[in-house]
Amino acid sequence: MSRMCELTGKGVMSGNNVSHANNKTRRKFLPNLCRVTLMSEATGMSYRLRVSAAALRSVEHRGGLDAFLLKSGERDLSPRARLLRKEIIKKTAEQAAA
Repeated sequence: MSRMCELTGKGVMSGNNVSHANNKTRRKFLPNLCRVTLMSEATGMSYRLRVSAAALRSVEHRGGLDAFLLKSGERDLSPRARLLRKEIIKKTAEQAAA
């Protein structure tokens, strides 16, 4: 499993450690990933995702997993999150028609 957020696409970045003597060595900046269970109101199910702490704050700010996925573009999402987004769109369309 790669070190990448399933909702925002945030991944590993590279850079330099710079010492006091200005020596530069390569290093990695890892995202702060957390395994969380998020509830979908449209489907009524809970999903276990590996997301960054910043994405978790964004999900809460937008009003839940459904609102976050509907507002986000498909390019940033993982394949699993894309399927979840399509499922939520389908369920909300069914609920609106009923």
